[in-house]
Amino acid sequence: MTAAISTLQGVVIVALVAVGAFFLTVGTVGLIRLPNVYNRMHSTSKASTLGAVSLFLATFVYFGPRAEGLTALVGIGFLFLTAPTGAHMISRAAQKMGIPFLNDIAWPGDEEN
Repeated sequence: MTAAISTLQGVVIVALVAVGAFFLTVGTVGLIRLPNVYNRMHSTSKASTLGAVSLFLATFVYFGPRAEGLTALVGIGFLFLTAPTGAHMISRAAQKMGIPFLNDIAWPGDEEN
């Protein structure tokens, strides 16, 4: 019984690490390849957050609900609080610096400009 749980636990950990590595790679490629600060911010805030959360979940599955596992859960909560806030602040700073969007896209409320 214990070996079956360990095997299932190992499969879940490997799957979460693979998903985390995939999303972190996608976020990194987006940071390098996308054309402006708004697109890069989107790539890093969404994909990289999902990748980091997957790695934290893998840590939680490995260690269980002990000190290390609880630290991973706190890390997930911290990421979900700080990543959107940081992305919002970066976009507002870019707007105040006058960095335009690509094509004909405008900020909500600025359509008449």
